[in-house]
Amino acid sequence: MKVTIKDIAIAAGVAKSTVSKVLNDSPKISQETKQKVREIMKQMNYTPSSIATGLARQSSSNIGLLIDMSKSSEFLNQFFYNIIGGIESVIGSLKYELTIANVEHNHPHGHFLHRLVRSKKVDGLIANTSVLTEELCTQLNHLEFPYISLGEISASGCWVDFDNEAGGRMLTSHLLEEGYSAVAFIGGCEGDPLFIRRLNGYRQVLGQAGKPLREEWIINGEAEEAFGYQAAKQLLLSETTPDSVICMSNFAAYGVLLAARELGVQVPAELGIATFDDYPLSRYTTPPLTSLNLDTFHLGVSAGELLMERIGGKNESVQKLLLAPELLPRESTCRISRA
Repeated sequence: MKVTIKDIAIAAGVAKSTVSKVLNDSPKISQETKQKVREIMKQMNYTPSSIATGLARQSSSNIGLLIDMSKSSEFLNQFFYNIIGGIESVIGSLKYELTIANVEHNHPHGHFLHRLVRSKKVDGLIANTSVLTEELCTQLNHLEFPYISLGEISASGCWVDFDNEAGGRMLTSHLLEEGYSAVAFIGGCEGDPLFIRRLNGYRQVLGQAGKPLREEWIINGEAEEAFGYQAAKQLLLSETTPDSVICMSNFAAYGVLLAARELGVQVPAELGIATFDDYPLSRYTTPPLTSLNLDTFHLGVSAGELLMERIGGKNESVQKLLLAPELLPRESTCRISRA
């Protein structure tokens, strides 16, 4: 029969709560009592229950990763599993478990604030910006509950994201260095913080270089193949055409490639194409696409480290962390010989 805290308490002649405090090395218990209880534990081959010790210190040893099950695109992709792997690599070594939970926006009694936060089933939360609305951030801040946003948030809170503005500068600078001078921008929705940041970087470099920045060369829309194809045809058939284009995703960039091929426009000789993300198409297209590597595993690692520090009461002053993207030059933009 498994030995319990009650058995240890009876053998030691102390209360069950005293045994729990010994397990958590409470300063309220004398060294003499601790030594006595620990010796009995050793004699009886007692293995502490992680749940029991967690309750004693008001800890569940669980971290919640919130998702919105109504948006399958958010968890049925490689990025999501890379993020999970990154988080697990941090919290697993600290004896924490990862719980993936549905946010349940429309069910007041099943909402995560009730199921996970107020019930203390998790010690901290990680979620992306589609889940962590400004209202929810305000509520979590009021509860003083540790959380990390995957992506920049406008509300007061801690977040980690890629430096998208720097990414916009990197891609635009690369195109200018390759001899392009008229750069267009395809994809992204007006008002979306991700689009705004990336476009700001693009605008900065063109302005500093004294290159033309035509508003009609900035085409907003869903960053997918069909939109990239239509936007590219619109640009390449216009009276004044760009000689290069930056795309919000490699799916949109693939659509641009198809349009260029259909119109007989040579890539990269007549049109340079660069994109923000590398997965899943960039290295396999013809020609391969210049892109930015956004290391989502590292994003998960950073989120996990920040959250564990906040749970431990460290680095409370750290409110944001920007990760640097990596430029991956490929044939779709390389017009200058490197020999």
